[in-house]
Amino acid sequence: MTPELLDLLRTPEGVNALAAAASVDQGEPLAAASAMRSRGIAADLAAAALTQIDLRRRAAAKFGPAAERMFFTRPGLEQATRSVVADRRAARLAAAGVKTLADLGCGLGSDALAAARAGIEVYAVEADPTTAAVAAANVAALDLTDRIRIECADATSVPVEDFDAVFADPARRRAGRGRVFDPKSYSPPWDFVAGLATRVPRTVLKLAPGIDHALLPPGAEGEWVSVGGDLVEAAFWCGPLASAPRRATLLPGGELTGTGIERAPVGAVGRFVYDPDPAVVRSHLVAEFAATVEGRLGDPDIAYVYADSASDTPYGRRLEITDVLPFSLKRLRTLLRERGIGRLEIRKRGSALEPDQLRKDLRLSGTESASIVLTRVAGAPTVLLCRPLGA
Repeated sequence: MTPELLDLLRTPEGVNALAAAASVDQGEPLAAASAMRSRGIAADLAAAALTQIDLRRRAAAKFGPAAERMFFTRPGLEQATRSVVADRRAARLAAAGVKTLADLGCGLGSDALAAARAGIEVYAVEADPTTAAVAAANVAALDLTDRIRIECADATSVPVEDFDAVFADPARRRAGRGRVFDPKSYSPPWDFVAGLATRVPRTVLKLAPGIDHALLPPGAEGEWVSVGGDLVEAAFWCGPLASAPRRATLLPGGELTGTGIERAPVGAVGRFVYDPDPAVVRSHLVAEFAATVEGRLGDPDIAYVYADSASDTPYGRRLEITDVLPFSLKRLRTLLRERGIGRLEIRKRGSALEPDQLRKDLRLSGTESASIVLTRVAGAPTVLLCRPLGA
């Protein structure tokens, strides 16, 4: 994608090419390209249109029906905030009284679009010219030009003090290097990003889920967000936007808050084991979760929660334990064979075993299903044989 091709896709000729691309079977790329040529569409426009239709179909999972009108780049789509996450963040900003927002590193515009839909006026910048052009095209496509201004600019040049709040999503990828894990390698650099809260009290930082808790600014809220059980991001809410030390947000529904420093009680394995949602684990709220199910840990360093009675909870998956045994490949293989188990889900924490290799070593056969949990209990390698969810 180039800005020139993007402009072409937005012309009547480009709209026709997109319609043609949506009507051909993209399962066979060569056949699709041939079909586009047979309709008199130039090769470069045909390739761009076919790519956009493919990306729009992939983007539906993140953006819903709006994806059919939007424009994408492959790296931009991969890094874009899911609309359900962006909408929730925008609603929280609006509820805090934010009227104007500086969006630093807006990417394809997901968060800017959500903020505008929530009634906030947005000034958004993106350093990459092509990405900035795509974001501007998305603003126009969704009829939000009266609320959003997009510019290709360096985030460090924005007078953020002129806005009610600032949202920053530093780039965590480098060309040729892939994903960047060290905040010092972010763009803009971490020192600038971390310093925003001293310039604008109402600051929100979107960060990688693996961000170190020690980097949380004093008094800020650390939030970890999962969607359908997939951990997707961390966010630091600064100044008056902070309402809890730690928060686990589970979408489509569920929030858990706490200090992040509590320790859960440790005791014996119970009848049920709960595997907490990754947002709960990453936000260090396992103790708070354990309290909601009257549970305990079997090992102080392993985030499996055990309870004697079943509780319905949005914060983790519950399995019923049928057998507890010290790990022994031979013994486990014999037990599974005796039970006729041929389909096995393998979950693990605190175990060095590789599930794929273990599955081969177990030589499963039979018609029954089960789940096993590889873990440690009181420091000892342990296997929990469990009934699958819903069994």
